[in-house]
Amino acid sequence: MWWLYVLIGLVCAALGAGTVIALVKMKENRDAKTIADAEEQAKQIVNEAIKDAEGKKREALLEAKEEIHRDRSEYEREVKERRNELSKQERRLQQKEETLDKKNEALERKNEQAQKKLNDLDAAREEVAAIKRSQLEMLEKISGYTVEEAKNYLIKNVEDECTHEAAVKIKEIEARCKEEADEKAREIITLAIQRCAADHVAEATVSVVPLPNDEMKGRIIGREGRNIRSIENLTGVDLIIDDTPEAITVSSFDPVRREIARLALEKLIQDGRIHPTRIEEMVEKARREVDATIKAEGERAVFETGVRGLHPELVKLLGRQKYRTSYGQNVLNHSKEVAYIAGLLASELGVDVAAAKRAGLLHDLGKSVDHEMEGSHVQLGVELARRYHESEEIVHAIEAHHGDVEPHTIIACLVQAADTISAARPGARRENIESYIKRLEKLEELTKSFKGVETSYAIQAGREIRIMVKPEEVSEDEMVLLARDIARKIEAELEYPGQIKVNLFRETKAVEYAK
Repeated sequence: MWWLYVLIGLVCAALGAGTVIALVKMKENRDAKTIADAEEQAKQIVNEAIKDAEGKKREALLEAKEEIHRDRSEYEREVKERRNELSKQERRLQQKEETLDKKNEALERKNEQAQKKLNDLDAAREEVAAIKRSQLEMLEKISGYTVEEAKNYLIKNVEDECTHEAAVKIKEIEARCKEEADEKAREIITLAIQRCAADHVAEATVSVVPLPNDEMKGRIIGREGRNIRSIENLTGVDLIIDDTPEAITVSSFDPVRREIARLALEKLIQDGRIHPTRIEEMVEKARREVDATIKAEGERAVFETGVRGLHPELVKLLGRQKYRTSYGQNVLNHSKEVAYIAGLLASELGVDVAAAKRAGLLHDLGKSVDHEMEGSHVQLGVELARRYHESEEIVHAIEAHHGDVEPHTIIACLVQAADTISAARPGARRENIESYIKRLEKLEELTKSFKGVETSYAIQAGREIRIMVKPEEVSEDEMVLLARDIARKIEAELEYPGQIKVNLFRETKAVEYAK
């Protein structure tokens, strides 16, 4: 029976193998068919793509041909238009050339005519010159003058007329300007003086120390003069002890030293103990008091005038002016008064009031040290102001307040005017008789130096100069010019307070006797 099972197994195996083979063949047939279909579709797609590409190529060629055709047409049209434009320009150029040719011909004709006229003018000029010569010869015979003599005569007449007209015009302008300027200046100065209250009596530095009795003189001199020598050496002053009862005179050019010596003497007299050691103590104490007073006075002056930002050394220099006088006028009071007046003038004119006050307060700064240093107080003031970094405007005002340089700012002019007002008011300053007489003599001498002046007299304390001129040398018209020249020379060469009136007189007399 086992062989039956083997046979059945073999039969089943053969059937399975046949089935597998049949399935494999069926799959191969199906795959071959699928590949054939895919190849067919691929061929169709390639053919369609080739057809589409050829169609697009034909369309692109057509569009390119159309674009080329349009560009060619546009180019031909532009070429045609440019040719037309060139032809028009050629026609215009040809017309312009024809016009220029015509103008050249016209210019040539005009040049010929002008040359002909020039020739005619030359001939006419020669004829006129000949006629002029003959007329001049005839005029010389008739008038009896040569050409040069006639020319000089006419020039002299013209000069006389011009001199007369210039003198009249100058007189009119000066009168009108002086009237207007005097009125305005008088108004401004009056307002400034009215608003500035100042003392009419100037202070004077006292250099005489009163003594309780004459016995004190001997104690101050000391044994063999040791006390007086000690005082003089420590203070740098000279003590004059003479027959004046109950008084000692302190002499020194330095007002600060004189004040220290005066205070030390007063303290010694009050204390009663007078010997070299005590003298040293009192002198040192007096020096500290004077330094404190100088600082306080400087600060008070700055505060009262409203000037701000001054260097501390400048404040001390201002305080030193308390002990300095000029022609009897206290310099510190004078500086404050100038600051007030300059500030008021500046406010009336609408300029910088603070700068005007500052320049007015510092204008006599050099007088604080002019006893110790060489140079005028103007030069010293300029150096001190520059050293302590004052502005050039203030320095220029200090330099110009006495006319050492020409003022070129309004502030400098205001300080100059305020200084003159403060110094010239009644009672402000004293002038010694010698300098007064010298000033009058110099004024008269200066006016007599002009040609045509016969004599001159200074009157009204030198505020007016009356001049007699020679009538045969100075005409009425020339008097105006002469007065102007004299005034300018006085301004340039003399120093004087206020102003000087130049008054000219010309007198012609005719005397005849009836017989």
